Amino acid sequence: MPNKSAGLTGKSFAVYAKDMRLELRTRYALNAILMFGITTLAVVSFSLGQSGLSPKLLAALFWVIMFFSAMSGLAQVFIREEETGTALALKLTADPDAIYIGKLLFNLTLLSVMTVIVTPLFFIFTDAPTANLLRFLPVLLLGVIGLCGATTLVASIIAKASVKGALFSVLSFPILMPLLISLVSASEKVFAGLALGNIAAELQFLLAYAVIMITASIMLFKFVWQE
Repeated sequence: MPNKSAGLTGKSFAVYAKDMRLELRTRYALNAILMFGITTLAVVSFSLGQSGLSPKLLAALFWVIMFFSAMSGLAQVFIREEETGTALALKLTADPDAIYIGKLLFNLTLLSVMTVIVTPLFFIFTDAPTANLLRFLPVLLLGVIGLCGATTLVASIIAKASVKGALFSVLSFPILMPLLISLVSASEKVFAGLALGNIAAELQFLLAYAVIMITASIMLFKFVWQE
């Protein structure tokens, strides 16, 4: 880890690099997210078929898969610190802001990798219109940032709990509910062939949600982390 004179960027990157090295050794969180996402997508595809799905159903299915995939792996970012006993060392070597930003970047990397793999498969396994894929990218990008921004703080809260997985989903769902509703609404319009101008309100909300959640999480994280 950098010394105390290092800036916020250097310390954040050091936390991120540490987590990436550990993840590349074990691949626990990445495998959990990918396996859950791909398995859920396959089950949904074979159960409902590839044709006849409305844009609203397609949008809901996609974000349900994304939500539960995120729940299966993003909590590990802080659970690993508690299980290996490195949380105290991390507290002594890095500021809370740097820790949160590093962990957020790590979660963004995990969910981005899963998104890059699952999204094309979703369009292949369902009858989602591929012509609208480019218009879907801004919604997808803001959705991933919003998911990670909200769940990273929750992961730090439940890290010391005895029932971590179930508690992570229970605490995350109320916070993510407005985000998921907006994501489904925007995705439905995109799948229906509407232009980006028709989802401007949803995009503004998604951007505001991501900014507010990340800002609030940075402000609150030091109180959670130092407990």
